[in-house]
Amino acid sequence: MGLYDRDYTRADYQSKFRSAPQMRMAFPRITPVVKWLLIINVAVFFVQILGADTLLVRWFAVYPHTLGMTLQIWRLITYQFLHGDTFHILFNMIVLYFLGSTLERHWGSKKFLVFYLACGMVGGLVYPLLLGLKIISPHPIHGVLPLVGASGAILGVLAACAILFPHIIVLFVFFPLPIRVVALILTLFAVFGIITGENAGGEAAHLGGMAVGAIYVFSQSWRDKLKLKVRADQWEKKMAARRNLQLELDRILQKVHDSGIHSLTSKEKKILKQATKVEQTRNKL
Repeated sequence: MGLYDRDYTRADYQSKFRSAPQMRMAFPRITPVVKWLLIINVAVFFVQILGADTLLVRWFAVYPHTLGMTLQIWRLITYQFLHGDTFHILFNMIVLYFLGSTLERHWGSKKFLVFYLACGMVGGLVYPLLLGLKIISPHPIHGVLPLVGASGAILGVLAACAILFPHIIVLFVFFPLPIRVVALILTLFAVFGIITGENAGGEAAHLGGMAVGAIYVFSQSWRDKLKLKVRADQWEKKMAARRNLQLELDRILQKVHDSGIHSLTSKEKKILKQATKVEQTRNKL
């Protein structure tokens, strides 16, 4: 298996982005979210090997053993911090350190964390979904294995970096390859694994994480345009509300001038009070 291709179904349990900075693989300065993800993953793994593995997997892995366990939503987050063996966590954490730090510096910590967890969640969701549809297993649901590992999130990060930073070179089976080539190879491996049933659950999660990573980056331009449109619409509605308020205020003030303040209705008095507050706030600014 290659650097980024790790099995994480537990058998023993029973372009348009040319403006983006062109990055090269090096030893990057670790970023805040990546640092805490590394600490949490390693700490949890030590708890696993110290004897709590069975308990942690039973309660925190994606484990569609029953419908109730399948609907326990917290598992979509917690399974990402459990790992099957030393090589599993080692390779995932190496990729997280190198590519995660690159992506966090490019996006910022908050955006990176949301992206990372979302890729992992979709990866964890794909496995029981396909299983329930009998796409990856002909066996009854009680025969399935728990799913653990950060590979869905990690491969989402890899897919995003492959699009944003195509000149990154990574080691794959000890050979340096462009990151886009590695992403393509892993995609083909995952598809083949699902078709043959070889670690179908883990490979489905890999594809789910990669798909989220790619879709998120490719849709950036569309999402930016949508945000601008929403903000423009909100601004226009705000300006229209101000104009309407000003017209109503002019009418009320004219009425006060003609008939006195006692001629105002309760609704008109409320509008006058509202306009006064708006003007006071504007003056403070």
